[in-house]
Amino acid sequence: MRRRTGTALAALALAGTLAATACGGGESPEATEGTDGGGPELAVVEAFIPQPVNDDLAGGFLTVENTGDTDDTLVSVTTPAAASVELHTTEDSAMRQVDSFPVPAGGTLELRRGGDHLMLIELTGTLTEGDSVTLELHFRTSDPLTVDVPVMAATHTGNGTGPGADAADPGQRGGGGGGDESGRSGESGHGDH
Repeated sequence: MRRRTGTALAALALAGTLAATACGGGESPEATEGTDGGGPELAVVEAFIPQPVNDDLAGGFLTVENTGDTDDTLVSVTTPAAASVELHTTEDSAMRQVDSFPVPAGGTLELRRGGDHLMLIELTGTLTEGDSVTLELHFRTSDPLTVDVPVMAATHTGNGTGPGADAADPGQRGGGGGGDESGRSGESGHGDH
C-alpha cells in the first residue's frame, strides 16, 4: 500500500509541475528574460524628469535601448510618485495619449521634449531638483524594468548642452541626463516640460 501512495504522490507532483508550466503565459524564457540571443534585450538610459512648475503634472523623458533581435512594446509605466502615468505622442504640435510605444529590435525608443514622452498625472508629492523618482516600465514581452530617475532643473533638455544640461555620464544606465542630440524643448500644452 505504501508503494502505491508514493507513486500516486509522485504522479500528483509531476501533474502539478506540468500544470504550473502550462499556465506560465506561453512565453519562452528567452522572450521574458531577453537572453541567449532570442528576444528583446532592454536597457533604460538618459532618463530624467524636469522639475515640474506645479504639483499636478510632470513630464518624463528617457531612452529604451533594445540590443536584442526581437521587437518589444512599452505598454505602461507605473510609479508611486503619481496616481497614473500616461504615454503621450506629439504630432503636428498636438499631443495625444497613446496605448503603447514600439521598441524596435536593434533600435531605441526615445522619449524627448517636443515628441513622445511620459506624463505623470496627479503627483503624490512635490518633486524638486535632486529628487529621484522610481518608474516601472511594463512591456508586452519583456519583464518590467525599474529605474530610478533623477529630477533635474526645469530647463534641463537632456541633450547634454545648453541651459539646464548636466555633466552626468551620458551612458549612465537607469538615469542621468545628457548625451542625446535629439533632445528638444518648447513643447506646448504642458508648460512644465
